[in-house]
Amino acid sequence: AVSAAREAALVLADGSAFRGEAFGAAVDAWGEVCFNTSMTGYQEMLTDPSYAGQILVLTYPLIGNYGIDPPIDESRQVQARGLVVRSHCESPSHPRFLRDGAMPLGDYLQAEGIPGIAGVDTRAITRRIRTKGVMQGLIVPAEDAEAARRKLAELPDYDSIDFIDVGAESIYEWNGAPSPPSGGAEAAARHVVVLDQGLKYNILRNLRRRGCRVTAAPPDYGAEDVLALRPDGVVLAPGPGDPALRELQVQTARGLVGRTPVMGICLGHQVLARAFGADTFKLKFGHRGGNHPVRELATGRIAITAQNHGYAVDPDGLSADAEVSHLNVHDDTVEGLRHRTEPVFSIQYHAEASPGPLDNSHLFDRFLELVDAAR
Repeated sequence: AVSAAREAALVLADGSAFRGEAFGAAVDAWGEVCFNTSMTGYQEMLTDPSYAGQILVLTYPLIGNYGIDPPIDESRQVQARGLVVRSHCESPSHPRFLRDGAMPLGDYLQAEGIPGIAGVDTRAITRRIRTKGVMQGLIVPAEDAEAARRKLAELPDYDSIDFIDVGAESIYEWNGAPSPPSGGAEAAARHVVVLDQGLKYNILRNLRRRGCRVTAAPPDYGAEDVLALRPDGVVLAPGPGDPALRELQVQTARGLVGRTPVMGICLGHQVLARAFGADTFKLKFGHRGGNHPVRELATGRIAITAQNHGYAVDPDGLSADAEVSHLNVHDDTVEGLRHRTEPVFSIQYHAEASPGPLDNSHLFDRFLELVDAAR
């Protein structure tokens, strides 16, 4: 039985409420409720900036069975506003839990000021979201559920919120391991600038692992600011929120095309698409998980991809110099674009995974081949 002293509720905007046991921080949280189907990687998901403003429901039932390990974080803090699970394991057994600084999931959420709720029917929540679409929700003490229903009607809509502050506040060099080869190679390394709209550290790790010097720039950097850093190539990073609110980044992307190789990932893909004249639209419940099949149109090959996005590209307005390169096998939404003449391409999914399959890390190699050809 659920202890009344720790009873909490997830209340959705449609009036439904799911009662369970609170863990993590003893605070209320509100946000857009979405689900992820990955079986592992909850630490990476929680620290993914694309979850800013959202309450995360995990469809895999057992969560917390391995410990939280600080080097696995994908950003400087937990980004999701709340966590909803079926079963919360309080005694992790994975070897990473033995490292210094590691801790159980509940302690991690408490330290980060994030509430969790366990013992709820996450399958029912997921089915409701798939049927009715993503919606706002509140995690509150169970006795406040009725008041939460009234409060939800007063909260701002997720689509209206500008999450620009999730990106970097100032420029920084990424010096995380692994490092480029020694012996003077650092000076000769490819210099890649990543426009940080809410990036995941594993993008920077992948570039660094390939011998690049990596600089992350704030999201308000314009094209001339970026080019003043003398990059050999630019990555437009992922991030949260509606791409229709990213007009500044769209202008930046437009100013970079034809002047340096560009790779866009997730929100960066959507920003690049808008720079090419396309529009974007909101998906009913988004694509979030590690098992999404994507078809490369040029070869017919299918890749299993990691995804985390709630918006998609409408290809109808694409300019003649851009074309769709990848489609989602499930719903035919656009999963990739390429420029017909310039060294520019983008993907809606996550080549850096973390969590998810590693099938697509070769796309960083493809980008660097374009960089090398342009140097």
